[in-house]
Amino acid sequence: CGNSTSSAPAAEDNSGLSDNPVYKKGLGLIAKSDCLTCHKVDEPLTGPKYRDVANKYGSYSDTIVAHLAKKIISGGTGVWGQIPMIPHPQIAQEDAEAMVKYILLLKK
Repeated sequence: CGNSTSSAPAAEDNSGLSDNPVYKKGLGLIAKSDCLTCHKVDEPLTGPKYRDVANKYGSYSDTIVAHLAKKIISGGTGVWGQIPMIPHPQIAQEDAEAMVKYILLLKK
């Protein structure tokens, strides 16, 4: 991937979340990464919409957060079709978990 031309995911539909420290931390980490090259909150790109991920996995539990964080780090294919999720081994487990928590807060 590369650098995204967008500076941050859209936050219009997330009223009340912008002051949440979990939301702010995850949003900041995602904005600094290459995630936005393939994902947006409500727009389909190469990867699934963040809102679709949140709706699929629901409220976060330690098990779901750890599982999805490992998928960010190691990559994979098959859950959302045959387009692979590239691995991100440079992202620490703690940071990947913060990103996942942000995404899961987007559930509608």
